[in-house]
Parts: sequence; C-alpha cells; structure tokens
Amino acid sequence: MPLLDWVLGRPLATDEQDRQQIGPLAGIPVLGLDAISSAAYGPEAALTLMIPLGALGVEYVGPILAVIIGVLLLVYFSYRQTIAAYPGGGGSYTVAKANLGLAWGLTGGVALVLDYILNVAVGIAAGVGAIVSAIPSLLPHTLALCLVILAVLTLVNLRGVRESGQAFMVPTYAFVVTLVIVVVVGVVKAIASGGHPAPVAALPPLTAATHAATLWILVRAFANGCTAMTGVEAVSNGVPLFRAPTIPNAQRALTAIIAILVFLLAGVAYLSRAYGIVATDPGLPGYQSIISMLVGAVTGRGVFYYLTIGSVVTVLALSANTSFADFPRVCRVLAEDRFLPDSFAIRGRRLVYSQGILVLAGLSGVLLIAFGGITDRLIPLFAIGALLAFTMSQAGMVVHWRRVGGREAARSLPINAAGAIATGLTVIVVAVSKFSDGAWIIVFILPLLLAAFWRIRVHYGRVAEQVVDTRPLSVDVAAPPMVVVAAQSWNKMTRRGLQFAMQLSPEVYAVQVQAESAKMKDLTTTWTTLVEEPARAAKLPPPKLVVLRSTYRQFFQPLVEFVLELRDQYPTRDLVVVIPDLVVTRWYQGLLHNHRGAILRALLRLRGGPRVAVVSTPFYLHD
Repeated sequence: MPLLDWVLGRPLATDEQDRQQIGPLAGIPVLGLDAISSAAYGPEAALTLMIPLGALGVEYVGPILAVIIGVLLLVYFSYRQTIAAYPGGGGSYTVAKANLGLAWGLTGGVALVLDYILNVAVGIAAGVGAIVSAIPSLLPHTLALCLVILAVLTLVNLRGVRESGQAFMVPTYAFVVTLVIVVVVGVVKAIASGGHPAPVAALPPLTAATHAATLWILVRAFANGCTAMTGVEAVSNGVPLFRAPTIPNAQRALTAIIAILVFLLAGVAYLSRAYGIVATDPGLPGYQSIISMLVGAVTGRGVFYYLTIGSVVTVLALSANTSFADFPRVCRVLAEDRFLPDSFAIRGRRLVYSQGILVLAGLSGVLLIAFGGITDRLIPLFAIGALLAFTMSQAGMVVHWRRVGGREAARSLPINAAGAIATGLTVIVVAVSKFSDGAWIIVFILPLLLAAFWRIRVHYGRVAEQVVDTRPLSVDVAAPPMVVVAAQSWNKMTRRGLQFAMQLSPEVYAVQVQAESAKMKDLTTTWTTLVEEPARAAKLPPPKLVVLRSTYRQFFQPLVEFVLELRDQYPTRDLVVVIPDLVVTRWYQGLLHNHRGAILRALLRLRGGPRVAVVSTPFYLHD
C-alpha cells in the first residue's frame, strides 16, 4: 500500500460524495464540538475576570450567563431559519451577500474566517491548559503539546468528513454524558440541601474582595463569557455535509447542540453559585479549572472524576475540529465568488477542501506559536468574529423576510431583528471591553483582510477582462517562430532539444554560455560534425551556434539578454526558447542538481513578454 494511502486513505471518486455525508448524530461531533466544549471554558472566562470581587463574584455569574443564554437562543432560532432558507451552506456570508449586498456579505465571510482561525488556537490551547492543570509537570511543554494536537487534527480531517465524525463521536458523547450526570447529581444535591450543598472534595477558600462590583467589571465578564457562543453558526455553514433529508437533519443537529450547550451553561452557573465556586488565577500555583472544582465538589476525586476530566480535556483539545469542518467550506464559497484563489474551491483526494484545511492549520499554528499556546492570551481576540458573523446573518434574514412576506415572515422577522440588535450590541460591548487587552488586533486585521479579499476579486476581474475574446480563430499564414535552444554542452538532452526545435522552425539558434571554460567543452570544435553535416544531409537548414563568453561566470544574464535582443530585432516574429531539462525519479536526487532550467524559465516568463514562449524538453533519468 502506498504511504499516502496509508496516511490519508485511498483517493475517493467524485461519485462517492453521498457516502461521505453524515447524519445528525455524527453532525454533533463534526460541527458541534466548538459550541459544546465552550461550556467548559465560557463560564470560567467570565468568572476569571470577577476574581477581584471574591465571593461576591459568584452572585453575578448566574445573571451574566442568563443574558448570554438569551442571546444564544435568539441566534439559534435565526440559524434554524437560515438552514431552511439557504441550504447551500456558507452561513453568514451567503445570507448577508444575498440580502445586504456583496460588501456586507464579505464582511460576514471575513468575520467567519477570523473566528475559525482563532477557534482552533483557543480550543487547542484550552485543551492543553486542562492537561497542564491536571499534570503540572507538562507546563514547560505547553506549546509543543498544542502543535502535536494541531497536527493530529489536520491529519484526521484530511482523511475526510466521515472519518473525523467517527473519530470524535466517542469523546464527544463521553463529555456530554459525564457532564450531564454531574449537573443532574449536583442540582439534586443542591435542592436536597436547601440550596447549599456540602462539597465532596474541598474547594479553594473564598478570597476577600479587593474591588467593588462595578459595571465595567461586569461588562468585561459578560464579554469574556460570550466565548460560549462561538461555533453556533457551524451547522448553517456545513448544511451540504448532511445526508437527505438535508435540511431536517441539519436542524436536528443544531437543536441538539444548542440544547446541550444551554443545559450545561445553566447547570454550571447554578452549581457554581450553590457550591460557592470562584475562579483561580491561571498560571499560578494551586490553579484549578472551574469544571475540575465543580466535578470534585459534586462527585469527589474518584474514578468518575478522572473519567469526566479526561473527557473534558479530550473534547477541549478536539473542539477545533468544528473549524476544520467549516473553514474550508467558507473558503470554497469565497473562492467561487473570486475573493480567494481558485484552488480553495477544489476538493482533494478525500473529497474535502484540502487547501483550506492546510491553510487553517498553518495560520492557527502561527497564532499558537506567537501567543505561546496560552488560553488567556488568546481569549481577548476571541468571539468578535463569531458575533459579527451572527449580526450579519440575522440582519440579512430580516431583509429576507421583508422581501418574502407571508405568515412565516411575520412570525420570524421579529426574532431575527431582536437577534441582530442583541448580537450587534454584544459585538460593540466585546470590542470595547477587550480592546486594550488585545481585541484591537482583530479590529485592525478585519479591514485589512476585507481589503485583501477585495483586491483578489479585482485582480480576477481584470484578468477576465484582458483574456476574454469572442473573435474567431485567425488562420493568416505567419512566419514560423525563431527558436533558441539553451545548449550547455553536447549530450542527449541538447540533442533532443535541437531535434524538437528543428521540427518547429527552420531558424534555430543553439546558445552556449561559456561561464567557466575549464569545466565546459566549447561546442565550436565539434559543431560541424555533430550538427551541421547531419542537418544538410537531411536537406534541413542547420542550427546556428552562438557561444556567449561570460567574464563574471554568469549563466542566466547573457542568455536572457540574447533572447531579448533577438526579440527586439524581429518585432513581428514569435520566439520560442527550448530548455533541455533533466528529470530525476527520486526526490533526494533533485538535491544534487542545480535546477538551472527552472530558474531560466522563471526569468524568461518575467522578462520575455508575450512574444517569447518557453518550452521544456525533458530527459528522464532512469534508475
């Protein structure tokens, strides 16, 4: 079996696409890991900012998460409608483009692109943070662990959507089941104890407040907690992944994802208040995650604790899979509208958009390296892209319902309008409250990406204008081209190049550049015997030999200048440059050769202009 088949799986034919589609159960791990896993770090992100409030911070976590859940439900109802109205995928970009115009659509698309890149970095960093929390000796290897997990996710997703769904199904459902058990048991204990249950495992002592509960602290805590909303849009972007009936299956998966997330967020908020759990400083001795303290308080530190924490760690580390499923598809839609290179719209060997997967892995890796794989450094950059995409999508649906009209529109439009207002205000709150903590980077990058994507579209438009031609083929008799053969020395490659050149034109120049005479035999001494006499015997014009002396041992400049001079001397003639090439059959053999042919081709294409054509005559080296 070839190595590539073993690593990535056999190539899939185009007509196997239907067999790669998934149902609602597989859709949850493929498209819902990001959203579901945020229940593990969203509440902690909010509570961490309320550490200065001490025990008082617990009193505010419930109201803050209640507001987040309210916005989340508005977004859910909006995306259910988006799935039905725009089942082709693309989510916010497609909806905004169709209803608000191309510029707003691109804004939604760029917001999604940023969100998915950051989601990979934050998800992996959060997972490794949980691992390091459980095994402190691994702290010095935080970044290395992040990059290893990134490589595994990349490899799994290159194998195809169906394979990634199967690979992540067990850890996803283990995470859901164990945390649901924790919440249910904890709530029962809280109710039985009158709202103040005794923790099974001791909790860190509550610290005294060092700061009053100001509006600014609560707003920033809300902004951090909004990270729990990311990933909700994933299903609407990946609707084509689902098998028939596509729309109902996608809606079922979205409903299940939101139901699980809302249940876990509400449960964590309630139990944090009931048990008096406050956040501890990340990175300091004695740090424990909120989930770790909560599970220990409810069930103790036995086997179930380690099973639950293991599932949490696994899902946090794998939560970036949502981005790997959706980022390539968003890039495909953008590429089809010429905002990204065409190669993003081409499916690879396993019917996934491989270039999007590799680009996502590369950009996320750069982020992880730049921020050292630390979640707290990445969190301030997070959520703005997702919330902006939510706003674009819901505003687009408002316009959609106004255009469609009818009973369904009368019922749905207010929901979308409320969602657009809520998420729009949330974008502003998050951007302002996190601006000095690092959100300014996103605020700065977003317009730069918009400009870059737009420039790509403008470039493609100019190319289309310049190459379009409706005129019929011109069959006027033209003079044959002049042909120049790059002849380094006399060998099989040079002979093959001359044979090919003489089939193209009766006017052939063989050009030898004498850079170091001691190492290269001058063709002048043997040219008559080897070339001129056989050509005359065949009643063909013999090629002309041109030997260029290079005082400073340059090869490319004399040859290119000769070609340019010949081109300018005959302004009505085309010129073909034939470059004999040695082709090796093993990759390591390429390290032993100078690749002059490839360099010469590049130089001639840059400087030659439209009348200079470049042709290679390959000679294959056999083992």
